[in-house]
Amino acid sequence: MSGTVALAGCAGGGGGGSGGRTLSQGILMPLSGGLGNLGQPIRDGAVLPFRLLEGETDFTIDSQVEDTQTDPNAGQTAASSLVDAGYPAVTGAASSEVTIQVAENVFIPNNVLACSPASTAPEITDLDDNNLIWRTPPSDALQGQVLAQVASDNIGASTAATLYVNNAYGQALSDSFVSAYGGTVQNQVSFPKGASSYSSQLSQALSDDPGIVIVIGYPESGVQLFRDYYSEYSGETPFLVTDGLQNSDLPSDVGNAMTNVQGTAPSASGPGRDFFTTEYQNEFDAEPGVFTSQAFDATAVCLLANAAAGENSGPAIAEQMQSVANPGGEEVTPSTLADGLAMASEGTEIQYQGASSPVNFDSNGDLTAATYEVFSFNADGYEATETIEFSA
Repeated sequence: MSGTVALAGCAGGGGGGSGGRTLSQGILMPLSGGLGNLGQPIRDGAVLPFRLLEGETDFTIDSQVEDTQTDPNAGQTAASSLVDAGYPAVTGAASSEVTIQVAENVFIPNNVLACSPASTAPEITDLDDNNLIWRTPPSDALQGQVLAQVASDNIGASTAATLYVNNAYGQALSDSFVSAYGGTVQNQVSFPKGASSYSSQLSQALSDDPGIVIVIGYPESGVQLFRDYYSEYSGETPFLVTDGLQNSDLPSDVGNAMTNVQGTAPSASGPGRDFFTTEYQNEFDAEPGVFTSQAFDATAVCLLANAAAGENSGPAIAEQMQSVANPGGEEVTPSTLADGLAMASEGTEIQYQGASSPVNFDSNGDLTAATYEVFSFNADGYEATETIEFSA
């Protein structure tokens, strides 16, 4: 899926530095495939800044959306479409596996900046990326610690097993949990995406009667995995899932209230959260979901960095990412984004305080701190029950 939207500004918010310049921003999201149910709301979060800026800035904003299909090869094709169309910066991708492949094979060789709102694999930190790959969610090096804390402190489990999708995201987060967990991990079991049955993998994970099972995957596989679990077992073993399975439709799709399942995910706790939530609800008639606020922030920071750079150049935009986001200067929030573009274009020092977090980047393009939420499932979906703050 692709499309181009040009939002020509009228009067408000803009300053003399914008001069009618065009800011170009691509969007690369999984609108189909295993992450399709999550990717579409994340796409909505990523395009929301464009809609809020319409008529509020002297800049013209040009954008194009492409579908990765939650597949690395399809993601490369989609990313190449954005590069060929001349986009210097991209919000995306979502899946860590896709982000790594398109970064190495498409974006980095073509000097295109990418800021992912959902890719959390620790491997991304160490990419040889020429300063071009950034992200607004925290690395799973942090979430592994959160999972371990919840398993030990909240649930009191001294033994555990992990069930993880066999890609960069699943393997790395399973390993991160194992490293941080103070108890005994009895089994680490990988599973393929999109299988018709997960009975064998469940049997391996549950063979030693673990105190908790950590499941790392996506809704497409998670629905079948939990259907198999509830049809074959008592449903009493505590499960802990990660952000890829934070989906309000999961219990109804599985056909079970899933009351034995909790989860952890990066939360939206930035200064602009309330404004973002209201505008998202108004624009899409839906509640924001996992990584939607991170998607808003990824697009917003890229636009601010582009305005500060003064040109549609990936390396030039990359040079401004920390300067427009990290502490120091006039505060810019989602509600004052148009003013922020004007200030950035005029050379005013600014710091973006986002919907998901303050969005402070380290030298690797990772966040320096993050807030996670613990959530539980019920027949109506899920609800947050606790927040946990971690620093890198």
